[in-house]
Amino acid sequence: MELQQLRYLVAVAETGNFTRASERSGVSQPSLSQQIINLERELGHKLFHRLGRKAVLTEAGAAFLERSRRILFEVENATKELSDHPTLERRITVGAIPTLAPFILPVLIERCRKRHPNLQIFGHENFRTPLVNLLLEGVLDLAVVAMPVDDPRIDVERLFREPLLLVVGKSHPLASRAEVTAADLADETFVMLGSSSSLAAQVQAFCGDHHLQPRIGFRCAQLSTVKALVEMGAGISILPRVAQAPDDKETLVYVSLSAAAPVREVAVIRHIQRYQSRGAEQFLVLLREFAKEFVAAAP
Repeated sequence: MELQQLRYLVAVAETGNFTRASERSGVSQPSLSQQIINLERELGHKLFHRLGRKAVLTEAGAAFLERSRRILFEVENATKELSDHPTLERRITVGAIPTLAPFILPVLIERCRKRHPNLQIFGHENFRTPLVNLLLEGVLDLAVVAMPVDDPRIDVERLFREPLLLVVGKSHPLASRAEVTAADLADETFVMLGSSSSLAAQVQAFCGDHHLQPRIGFRCAQLSTVKALVEMGAGISILPRVAQAPDDKETLVYVSLSAAAPVREVAVIRHIQRYQSRGAEQFLVLLREFAKEFVAAAP
């Protein structure tokens, strides 16, 4: 049995097709098919139902697929561990949700350049569920997300808690209020991130807890779009404190929400079985420093 055969097995399982699997693997389709046949002979079980152009895992194939993924994952970890020498260039890939990435990643990357010039950081901005999946697939070393994350395969290190604040334009009637209740928002139009956002889900939950059905006028992919629409008076929004930028004070007002105001918890997560490289450890040190500074600066 060869590692390449296991990689071909995973490719066919994920693409559902021998031709697409061969294209992804950079090998001819007949060669890939023959390697799968050789593997089936060695195991004494058919791994795929060959349904025309479609390849579907058999029961034996599904069981062997999970083992194969584990084997390949461990081989990748072993390779990284052996090659991770302090004199070599280091590379990590870090994920972050859209309500954290613009405010955390640029700061940390700049600090890494000064303190660890050999550390290469690559970023991936996405919503929490896709980031968790990428972490489990081994694509990401670390991800910074909002809680909750409940998966036994993932290690969670909580970093800080922060309030969610009402955001309105400077001319909005609520801008002069020291605090606002959920009832004050009943007739407002909300500007929110997409429904896949963990922040959007938390805002919906907050409204539900206060028997408020938010009237959503805009769904946005970027925080900058949310802020621009709120600034022009198209609606209000609820954003985490970390999103409050110095330039916002010219056009936006952040107001505390009273009566069980929503709070979110931010954490860094990693695959519990993933080898933690020196680069990942160095990044974590800087991330923890950032979290302490952020908490210390809280009003």
